[in-house]
Amino acid sequence: MRPVLLGMALVGLAACGGGAEEAPASEPLHSTTVTPFPSTYQPMPSEPTLIRNATLLIGNGERLDGGDILLSDGRIAAVGKNIEAPAGAVIMDADGAFVTPGIIDVHSHLGDYASPGVDAHSDGNEMTSPNTAEVWAEHSVWPQDPGFNTALAGGVTSLQVLPGSANLFGGRGVTLKNVRGRSVMDMKFPGAPHGLKMACGENPKRVYGGKGTAPSTRMGNVAGYRAAWIEAEQYLAEIEAAERGEGDMPDRDLKLETLAGVLKGEIIIHNHCYRADEMLVMLDIAREFGYQVGTFHHAVEAYKIGDKLAEAGTCAAMWADWWGFKMEAFDGVRENLPLVDAAGACAIVHSDSAIGIQRLNQEAAKAMAAANKAGMSVTPEQAMRWLTLNPAKSLGVAEQTGSLEAGKMADVVIWQGNPFSVYAKAEKVYIDGALAWDLDDPAHQPVSDFKLGADAGGAK
Repeated sequence: MRPVLLGMALVGLAACGGGAEEAPASEPLHSTTVTPFPSTYQPMPSEPTLIRNATLLIGNGERLDGGDILLSDGRIAAVGKNIEAPAGAVIMDADGAFVTPGIIDVHSHLGDYASPGVDAHSDGNEMTSPNTAEVWAEHSVWPQDPGFNTALAGGVTSLQVLPGSANLFGGRGVTLKNVRGRSVMDMKFPGAPHGLKMACGENPKRVYGGKGTAPSTRMGNVAGYRAAWIEAEQYLAEIEAAERGEGDMPDRDLKLETLAGVLKGEIIIHNHCYRADEMLVMLDIAREFGYQVGTFHHAVEAYKIGDKLAEAGTCAAMWADWWGFKMEAFDGVRENLPLVDAAGACAIVHSDSAIGIQRLNQEAAKAMAAANKAGMSVTPEQAMRWLTLNPAKSLGVAEQTGSLEAGKMADVVIWQGNPFSVYAKAEKVYIDGALAWDLDDPAHQPVSDFKLGADAGGAK
């Protein structure tokens, strides 16, 4: 028997102070082996920057008109009025502009289904078994995907790349800073926990039932989840017994490592699920095995169970007006996001699209407009939580980003106007205080190696 490594255990996030030193994003459970695939992210060089006289949408539901924000050493140094600029700081008068936290997308497949969308780039779903908890989405991420740059132009500073939804357990997701990298490790958000993609409903039973194997029904789906968790419980019990000197350590198993990481509270569940009744079943499975569902994705019927989501501390990631494309997505309403929010649950706008990720602000605007039309009165500062702080909570990085608060990473967007207008564009995007995107300066409009080659007439 050999030692077992549990990868990516959730530990306290690093207080980087603008530095890039990686906190140990994972702690081996009981092994001396090294952490696999640690983040090698290094913030880009930055200079102190004072943005003055802007409308600040803080990201936590608050707003400050005529406010200032100071970025220094990769962090937000101060937020308020009449802030004095330190010596040598870049000073920007943002009168008429809006400043928000960087947008965070909790559901992306950038890099895994890279552009151009050809079969050779289809690396997002290991559809060879209903349980592929052993795969990691990061191992398919192609950092040269041009989609990262188009998302950056839309104000996206962080994102989670997830495996696809054909499987009951699709594998681990990874949270990235939206920066250039030679490898995916250069992009990994320091200290962010892994997610585990699960899926309920039509997809697993269609894909595997069509192959003449289980599951072929929703009851088969649930049996598959429960059998896997029972196996993971046994695996974890054997590890803990061995650590007490009672028996041998079990052989290392990548699939069970991931599931055991969930049971230990180290990996966050991200569950593709549309129907309210199925989400409630998934919450009951979580209670049976003692873990928490972090976020339901594509939660078209979340508005029916907002109270239950709030009670469970589970987020719902939703579209503004995309439903009806299959039976389990049939019963959508435009007020889904604001109704979940009004119930006290964690409401999130997500994309699941290389196009949609470029306009998440407009998705939130559509939901906000639907709410106001229905008499619910949602303000821009309230809706901003759907794009920044709530996604950060979903990914376990809210102590580091998601709102304009002193000490957090300086992930900041300056918008030409109200970001919930269809005419608003991200004018400047800062990541860890470094200017990553500038609408008016091609020198700060990143281009991937692949796109450079295509534009030069190489790849077509």
